[in-house]
Amino acid sequence: MKTLLIFVSIITLISGTPTPIVLWHGMGDTCCISFSLGGFKVFLEEQIPGVYVTSLRIGNSTVEDFENGYFMKPDLQVQYACKVLSEDPQLKDGFNAIGFSQGSQFLRAVVQRCGGFLKIKNLITLGGQHQGVYGLPHCGALKSKSCDYVRKLLNFAAYNTWVQNNLVQATYWHDPLAEKTYQLKSAFLSDLNNELNINETYVENLYKLEHFVLVKFNQDSIVQPRETEWFGFYVPGQSKELYTLQESRLYLEDRLGLQKMEKDGKLVFLATDGDHLHFSNEWMIKNIIPYLLN
Repeated sequence: MKTLLIFVSIITLISGTPTPIVLWHGMGDTCCISFSLGGFKVFLEEQIPGVYVTSLRIGNSTVEDFENGYFMKPDLQVQYACKVLSEDPQLKDGFNAIGFSQGSQFLRAVVQRCGGFLKIKNLITLGGQHQGVYGLPHCGALKSKSCDYVRKLLNFAAYNTWVQNNLVQATYWHDPLAEKTYQLKSAFLSDLNNELNINETYVENLYKLEHFVLVKFNQDSIVQPRETEWFGFYVPGQSKELYTLQESRLYLEDRLGLQKMEKDGKLVFLATDGDHLHFSNEWMIKNIIPYLLN
């Protein structure tokens, strides 16, 4: 650790101020709780002296931020985040971004939709649901009645228009037994993954990243299937056999440019043992901090 801190100090002296970092929390969490992202913000500031770290709060309070993680349409959340980030003078020269759980695909949406006026250098996703989820055994860092409500709605009416418009998790619910319905009625993820049409702006903006780092948690008990964290998912028509990103239509047709990103060394796959978002400081220092030093 001491060697890394010395290295960071040298980099800081050479390049001036370290690249700022933006965080986006997951479902059932908020931007700034001390034992969650608030604590992680402090950790980053200790590891990279002088770095500016901001954790996105979607709303005017932590209560709103928590509620919006369940009930504010992702399109509106992404639009809100893009505005907040574009108005932050500390970020005008670029920043690195770290998404936690559903914050991963939301930050990817920021890159794809707002990369024309925001400069994102590296995107790191921790336990992201890039191909969606099919199952929700438990949810979030905080226990609440909202979790039970979400689970029941998803199991019975995920693609109902009202549910898609009012429940965040429904917008990245991916039913492999109803693949066409998912592509047509998913109000967020289908668009983000260019399922129906290829939005070239999405492809171009994602390719602007220096690195797109995908972190999978090998014992994840919250995200089903955990392979979605690496863009894998269930083979359509059943819910047992899985495909990898490289076997997917998304990759083979290069609908997001991920095939080119992998070929050019921009796509990075990392894994760590442990449950959802469980990682050690040592693992983070060794595997993630290096991507935050440019």
